[in-house]
Amino acid sequence: MLSNLLVRIDLSRKDFSKGQKKIASFIEEHYDTAAFMTAAKLGEVVGVSESTVVRFATQIGYDGYPYLQKAMQEMIRDKLNSIQRIEVTTGRIGSADVVESVLNQDIDKIKRTIEEVSREDFKKTVNAIINAENIYVFGVKSASYIASFFAYYLELIFGNVHILDSTSKTTTYEKLFRISDKDVMIGISFPRYSAMAVDAMNFAHERGAEVVAITDSMISPLVTNADEVLLARSDIASVVDTLVAPLSLINALLVAIVIERKEDIIHTFSALEKVWKEQNVYAFDNSSPKTEETEDVKG
Repeated sequence: MLSNLLVRIDLSRKDFSKGQKKIASFIEEHYDTAAFMTAAKLGEVVGVSESTVVRFATQIGYDGYPYLQKAMQEMIRDKLNSIQRIEVTTGRIGSADVVESVLNQDIDKIKRTIEEVSREDFKKTVNAIINAENIYVFGVKSASYIASFFAYYLELIFGNVHILDSTSKTTTYEKLFRISDKDVMIGISFPRYSAMAVDAMNFAHERGAEVVAITDSMISPLVTNADEVLLARSDIASVVDTLVAPLSLINALLVAIVIERKEDIIHTFSALEKVWKEQNVYAFDNSSPKTEETEDVKG
C-alpha cells in the first residue's frame, strides 16, 4: 500500500480532472492548513464542489475523505523521510528557477506566520523572558542553530541564559535540574519533532517554570505542556528544514525585548562597546595608528 500522500498524488496526477488538479495543488502547497478543513471547506477554498473533494480522496486510494484528512495530519506529525523529501522537492520545482521558487516559498511561510502567530502569547513570552531569573533555550539538530542564535543575544542582554542543544538525557538534565518556577523554558522544535525537546518541556512544566513552545502546529507534541505557543511555519516537505519564518519570529522577540528594556539594554551595550573597542574585537573600530610617514605628510 502506498503510505505517503504526496506520492499517491504524483502517481495519480495524469488521471485527474481539472477540479482534482486544483485540489492536488492546494494540498501540496498547504497540507498543514488543508489537514484541518472539512471536505466542504476544502472545496470552497479551492473552488470545487464537496463531492469533487470526496471523489479526489477515493481517486488516490483512500476510503473516503476522513482517511485523506488523517493522512495530511500524519504528514504534519511525522514528516517525510529524507528520500521522500528529495523526491517532493524536485517534483515541486521541476524546471523552474530554483532561487525564485525557494525564496517565494520562504516568503509564503513568513506571511502565514504573521497571520497565525498569537499576539497575546507573543507578549506573554516577552514578559516571561524579561522577568525570568534564568532563561533556558532548547533546540537540537537543525533547530539548534536558531536556538543558539536566540541564546547568544539573550545572553548579551541578560547574562542568565542556558542553552540546551544535546539529545543526551544526561547532558540535558544536568543543565536543567535546577530549573524552578522563577525561570522560563523555551523549546524550539519542528517536524520531525525532537522527543528530547518534548521530555525537557514536560520536566520544566513539572518544576513550575513558564514554558514556551516555538513550533509549527497546534498538534505539535511541544504544545501539550506549554503555557505559550508561538507558531512559525516551516516546510515539512522541503529537502532541507525551512526555518526562515522561525528565525524571523525570534528576531521579533528580540526586538520586542529591546523595546521593553531599552534603557537597561543601552547601558549594557555601552559597556560592551567599550570592552570591544579596548580589546580590538572588531576591525576598523579604531582609527589607523599614526606612523612617521603619515605625520610627515600632515606636516
